[in-house]
Amino acid sequence: MTFVVTENCIKCKYTDCVEVCPVDCFHEGPNFLVIDPDECIDCTLCEPECPAQAIFAEDDLPAGQEQFLTLNAELAKQWPVITEKKDALPDAADWDGKPDKVQYLER
Repeated sequence: MTFVVTENCIKCKYTDCVEVCPVDCFHEGPNFLVIDPDECIDCTLCEPECPAQAIFAEDDLPAGQEQFLTLNAELAKQWPVITEKKDALPDAADWDGKPDKVQYLER
């Protein structure tokens, strides 16, 4: 099993989760984070740290978020690893909780 970053991270990109990850499985894109499923050790530390509540165990993905399992695996191969906390995007609070954000995902 792995953990998955889902749609609510888009345009927020809080990195509190990165700071607690013991295996550096997070990868950073322009406005989204992903988890490398091959590196994730299912430690559960990242899930409660996400201010946007955008991280779920793969078995607990909310309805409509299943595509993010594949998307995390795909983008983890393309994006660099992030190991330190950074500031969230400037308008993260405005985007937190907004629906239908996948169209804004920057690759």
